[in-house]
Amino acid sequence: MRQHVNPLSKVFNDIEPLPPLKDIFEDYTKPLHLDIGCGSGNFLINLAHHNKNWNYLGLEIREKLVNKSKLKLKDESIDNIFFAFGNAEYLIEDCIGKFPADIVSSVSFNFPDPWFKKKHYKRRIIQPQLIHKISQLMADGGFISIKSDVEELFEYMDMTISKSKCFITYNYKDSEIRNSYNPIKLKTNRENYVIGNKLRIFEKLYKKI
Repeated sequence: MRQHVNPLSKVFNDIEPLPPLKDIFEDYTKPLHLDIGCGSGNFLINLAHHNKNWNYLGLEIREKLVNKSKLKLKDESIDNIFFAFGNAEYLIEDCIGKFPADIVSSVSFNFPDPWFKKKHYKRRIIQPQLIHKISQLMADGGFISIKSDVEELFEYMDMTISKSKCFITYNYKDSEIRNSYNPIKLKTNRENYVIGNKLRIFEKLYKKI
């Protein structure tokens, strides 16, 4: 079950800025992957375990899930992952100019809340202003990855990103897959659930130009 949180609520207007990268990662010069709406954090923790060549930053608007994710790390010796609570748009905006210009190499949106009612579309995570801010933060040649099991939401996300003049639709080459943030193609809990129920997954990649 998806637990909806209204990102437009005034309670999310204020954020706690992220610490400097050198304070949260053992080697802050590694390529950085942002997972927006990281949920319980299991997917990102698995990625950090299996790929020490990247750093991972999970952004989540549900504070309880962020706290649970951080608790999971207490007994783990992982130095390439960090979780942050807050509205992703404001967190990313705050990072512009603070992060090295070439450090954010990829961003993922995995099965975000669909907000089915048309009047609630403005609450969906992918909005033109967020994509623009990601383009300001991301390294040239960086990637956005989207996945959803809701076709209408996927089409909405695709339309929003495709309208940006900063990103183009892209297909990974084999060599790039091996060097990406997810080289062994780990799956989220939601993706495994969808596959297990023989439902369709809609996905697409975009490259910053």
